[in-house]
Amino acid sequence: MTHILNTVGHRPYELPVGRWRMRQRWSDLLFAHWPIPVGGMAHLLPAGLEVDTFDGVAWVGVVPFWMDQVQTRVTGEHCITIPGTAAFCELNLRTYVRSKTSGLPGVYFFSLDAASALAVIGARTLFHLPYFFASMHRQIEPDGTIDYTSRRLLTGRSVRFQARYRGLGKIATPGSDGTLEHFLTERYCLFTHRAGRVIVGHIHHLPWPLEAAEAEISINELPAAHGITLANQPPVLHFARELHVYIWSTRADK
Repeated sequence: MTHILNTVGHRPYELPVGRWRMRQRWSDLLFAHWPIPVGGMAHLLPAGLEVDTFDGVAWVGVVPFWMDQVQTRVTGEHCITIPGTAAFCELNLRTYVRSKTSGLPGVYFFSLDAASALAVIGARTLFHLPYFFASMHRQIEPDGTIDYTSRRLLTGRSVRFQARYRGLGKIATPGSDGTLEHFLTERYCLFTHRAGRVIVGHIHHLPWPLEAAEAEISINELPAAHGITLANQPPVLHFARELHVYIWSTRADK
């Protein structure tokens, strides 16, 4: 996977300074996106971040997937796999922002549900991300359809997700600059906040191998749980089969 770190021409800015902290593989991702009025999104963001728009609107995404090959770098090139965190399902609720300080475009997560309790604890402690423990299940049917369910645990309200989805083949020009696909997926940093300060974390991967997708989302309680009202229209759908990702430690946004 080291060739990934040497392939950087597609990035909007250089690799971050310092050593990467983790690497992992993401598989069978569904990107389901809805447009949101800017005013309906801006008040949900922490100070220091502003809404990034495409076609004059904000976008909110629900992204189910599963990850494996999760390794943490300890010394030099030596990595370890922490028991209980090597492979698990994850479900994200996200939007797209720019830092008012650095101007960098990135992803802001309202929530990240995960089926690994240790991963939730580690991500909250080390990366200050809003992870939640959830009961999750995925099953791949013979035609490639993924049956995916999630139910958040240890919370006072119902936060469930249930969908069936699959990829339909590669998009002709996946991730081309200036397209909605590029805007929604080609993001190389994430933002969170801690004690009133914006925190940034950088990632690196090859360009997303996007496909068209179809999906039947029967339950989606994530947006409402975080104060977001979705437009009464079908989502914009994309799919990616596999992506290897490197992750750096979070730090104060400067």
